Formats: sequence, structure tokens, C-alpha cells
Amino acid sequence: MQVERSGDAAASGAYAVAISGHVSQMLLSTPPPSRPLDWPIRLGSVPALASAFQVRPVVRDRIDCARASRTKAVPAQVLSGGGGMGKTQLAAAYAHEAVRDGIDLVVWVDASDIEQVVARYAYAAHAVEAASDHLLGKSVESDAALFLQWLATTRRSWLVVLDDLTEPESMQRWWPPPSAYCRGRVVATTRRRDAALSGGGRAVVELGTYSAEEAGMYLQERLKSAHADHLVDPQAAVLTRALGFLPLALSHAAAYMVNEDVPCRKYLLRFKDSAARLDDLLPREADTEGYGRRVAAALLLSLDVAQASDPVGLAIPVMRLASVLDPAGHPRCLWADDAALHYLDTERATPSGRTLSAVSPTEAQGALRLLHRYGLLTDHARAGSRAVRMHGLTARAVRECTPDTTVPEVVKAASATLANLCDRVSRHDHETTTALLTNIDSLDRCAGDLMWQVDGHYVLRWAGRNMPLDTAVSYWQRLLGTSERQLGRAHALTLVARRDLAFMYFRGQRDKEAFAVLQEDFPYQEDRLALEQPQSAEAGRKDVSAAALLEDSVTVRQRILGWAHPATLTSQVDLALFYWSHGNKTAAVGLLERCLVGCGATFGPDHPYTISVDSRMRSWQDQRKRRWWRTARAFRRSGRS
Repeated sequence: MQVERSGDAAASGAYAVAISGHVSQMLLSTPPPSRPLDWPIRLGSVPALASAFQVRPVVRDRIDCARASRTKAVPAQVLSGGGGMGKTQLAAAYAHEAVRDGIDLVVWVDASDIEQVVARYAYAAHAVEAASDHLLGKSVESDAALFLQWLATTRRSWLVVLDDLTEPESMQRWWPPPSAYCRGRVVATTRRRDAALSGGGRAVVELGTYSAEEAGMYLQERLKSAHADHLVDPQAAVLTRALGFLPLALSHAAAYMVNEDVPCRKYLLRFKDSAARLDDLLPREADTEGYGRRVAAALLLSLDVAQASDPVGLAIPVMRLASVLDPAGHPRCLWADDAALHYLDTERATPSGRTLSAVSPTEAQGALRLLHRYGLLTDHARAGSRAVRMHGLTARAVRECTPDTTVPEVVKAASATLANLCDRVSRHDHETTTALLTNIDSLDRCAGDLMWQVDGHYVLRWAGRNMPLDTAVSYWQRLLGTSERQLGRAHALTLVARRDLAFMYFRGQRDKEAFAVLQEDFPYQEDRLALEQPQSAEAGRKDVSAAALLEDSVTVRQRILGWAHPATLTSQVDLALFYWSHGNKTAAVGLLERCLVGCGATFGPDHPYTISVDSRMRSWQDQRKRRWWRTARAFRRSGRS
């Protein structure tokens, strides 16, 4: 620029020019053109697909349908599920497909920390030249905002993957915006289930474990790729089921089997060994796929956050109680029971300086929803008696992290809560009864002998009395052996267990075995009655018979519970058995006839218990008739002689 008759001039500010005088000539020169961007651009480290990666067509169809059902301008899918479900691998598959399809921009973002998200966005803004140089570089947040603006307005195709999203609320500001030209897509993975995830037109897709077929295919392909086909044996399907069809667990198991040259059968035995720790079964050195120990690590990290969230201090006690129950699920009403609430109130971690009121059913339900949001368990009311579930591997990790001094309280609370539910469930509610049976079985397997130390034998007896006959006999035989070992041969509860075993023999038409069990107990019953005879200063020691005690039990139960109550009917059967075994055949048959009427009214004519009582009564009646004819013939013969 050439200036004539110039005077003083001043300018301030970027790119400001001050001119004083007459401009006679102006020459403009543009800077040399910058190097053009080399498209396509890949940012972030997209994980490699694991060996024997399963395409999972059913899940992919759900994701693609969710994408198609949304407005084209908002193509965002959130893959939600627990740790180790394969969410990251599915997202990585979409990223690799985008690369193969020539999508202009693929960005992989670690969304576990919101600061990392902002930093990645800021880097991407410079990589794609989201704005002119004078606008970029002012701050990390401003650069990130410019990148989001670029995503909204660019004509280029793009995919942004937000992996392991942990703070949906903080992420609201940084969600990629709708694409003005329908050229962009967002895929996110998270363990959370917050309502905020489905806002803004996003589609949430719940991700579960492999199907049985997918799990089997994965195990076979993984071992085949390692030239270890010989490790696949007939127990492969059982092993995949034991691992819960969890992709992460299957990956570790396959690596362990390859490294140690262990077939499915042997690995299954080690996995089921209650003494084997999770670190021994899923070792760090077996982590060939680069997963890391995400199940245990994510569990502990998420649990720490949940423990500090409202309702404060309940996350850990809830997880510990749920970990000893059936992974397939238990009823929601368990968490409204007084025994469960008392346990939560006792074990609740109270922040310093705060006084908290007793735990209410509302707070317990709030804790379930909190853990549901963090993906540590699932809480679906529509699942009925299986509403609350926890993956078996997660439950195992929780149990191993529970201090030994706390375990008895957990087992005691679970036993007491299940006992209360057992007392309230209707005999006609087969769905809830089945759920309670599987939960009792799970608790028994987790607690072992500890059940007998916390008075948990009540639920064990309830389970035996409510399971099918084909499994009840072997169950009572095992329970009886444990009772004799834990309590002793002459203990009252052992004698009760033997009586129940005899009753199961009767139901199975195994009369000789039933009477043999009862006869073996007569000396122990008499010894116990002698020890328990009441003392009186005036009258001295009174004789008390077993018949008197059983008759008194029937009378009391009739008065309190009613003549047709299941407990009353059971005591009547016990008394009838006693009458019959002591030769009072008439009284036994008469009592069983009255009991049969009550069974028909309570259970119905086709119920197994009613049929069993009817069969026993007819059998006794036939025996009495045969005995009467033998006596009559003998009398007639003696008269003729």
C-alpha cells in the first residue's frame, strides 16, 4: 500500500488498519494456500475385534431398527448393558465398518471422563479445521464447541463413538448435534440406564449376554483359531451356561484353557469349585484380548460411586444381599420385608455428621433403581417374581469382596427374608414358589454350613416340602445327613427332618422305608420327651406321651389357624401316622378321612397332597378289611371245630 500526504495514524486490535492521507495505490497479496486435508480422517484408537468375534445378527438388527425408527437427523444409538456384555466390541465393529465404507470422519472417544471427551473434541476441531485459525486455540472448551458446530453443518459423513459413558448428566452439553445434511451418526456404550440417555431423540438398546448358540460358536471358533480344537468336549455347552454366556467371561475362559491346555470339563470343575478365587479362574496373564479385568474393576468403581449417591450408603449392603440369591431373579417385594429393611438399616454406611432415619421400603427401592442405572443389577417390574437380577459373575465378585465378618449377617438376613416370603406365598402361586425354591437353593450353595448357624434351616425344610416328589426324597436324604452332622442325631430339628423324609416315602408309595425311618426314631422321641417333661412342685413329674403332644398340636392349630389350614392338615397327618404305627387303626383311618375333606377344600381334588392323603387312606382301609376277613375266617373255623 502506497500512501501520499500522510499524517499520524493509530490502530489497535487484531487485524486493525489505520490510514491517514491519500491512498494512491493498493496491492493485495493472498498467503499461499494451506495443505489440503487428507480425507478420510481417523481419530482415536478403535479397539481391534477380538478373536472369534460374534456378529450377533439379532442384536445388530435391533440396533439398526432403532436407528431406522428415529428421525434421520438424529441417528444416535446408546448400547446399554452390564460389564463384559460386549458393548465395546459391537461399537468397534461399527467403527471398522465405517472405515471400510469410506466414511470421511471416524472419531473414537473414551467417554468415561467428561474432560477426556472435551479434549478429544478439541483435538478433532483442529484436525478437521472446524474454523479459521483466529477462532481456534482460544480454549479447549471453545475448540470442542466449534467441533460440535462443524458436525452439525458439514456435508461430510462422520461417525462418533462414545465408549463407556459414565456421566450422562454431564454429557448432555457435549452430545454431537443433529446433522443438517443427515450425514452423521453417534454410537455410545454405557453401563448406565438413566432416562437422560434416551432424551434428545436417542435410541437406547439394551444389550444382554450371548445366546446359547452364539456362546457355543464363540468358544469353538476361539479354540480353533488357537489350534486347540481338542479342548472342546461334550461339556462345552454346560461350561458356556455356567459362565452365564457372558462374552468377557468366555474370552478369559478360552484364554485360560488354551494357555493351560485344559479341556472344557476340567475348567468347569475348577470354575464350580467354591474355593477357587476369581483371580485364579480369570487371571491377568490370560487377558490376550486386551479387555483388562473390566468385570471386577468396573464393578468396584461403579459401586463406590453408587454408595455415595442417594440413598446414601445402601448400594453395598443391597449388592451383598442380592449376591447370595438366585442370579435368575427374585421378587421385588423381598426388599420391602422387615428382615431385609432391618439388615439394610444395620449395615448402612452413615456419612459422618449425618443422622439418618430407619431405611424405608421407598429407600430400598431407590437403591435398587440406583444400582439398575449403574448396570450392577437389573430391576424390571414386568418380570414378576424374577424382577431383580444380578449376573452370576458379578454376584461372585461381590461375594469375594465381602469381608468374612460380614458374611454371617448377610446370610442371616437373606434366610430371614426368604422365610417371611415363604410364609406369605400362596400354594397356588406356582411362579413365586418356584422362584423362592431357586433362591433358597442359591443361598444354600453360597452359605453352606453357615445356614445352620443362623437358623436358616427353616427355609431349607420349606423348600423340601414344596418341591416335586421326584427330587424331594433325595433332597431330604441330603438335608438329613447335614442335620445329623450339624445338630446331632437326637436334636429336635433332626427328628423333624426324619419325619419329613418318612412322609416323602409315604407319598412315593415306599411304605416300608417310611415306617423304618419312624421306628428308628422311637427311642430318640422317648428320650427327648423324658427330658422335656414339665416340672411341678405340687404334682411332681407328669407322664407326657407323644400322642398327647400331637393331639394338642392339632387342637391348637385348629383353634388358631382353622381346620383346613395347611399346617393343621399336616399335623393331622402326623397324628394319623402315629396312631397307625401304634396300632390304633380305627382312629388313624377316621382322622385321615377328616383330613382328606380339608385337603380337598384347601388344595383341590387333583393336588398331589390331596391325592397322597387319599391314597394313604385307601391303603389303610384295604389293610383293615383284609385283617377283618382273616379274623372272621379264623373265628368261623374255631366255631366249627
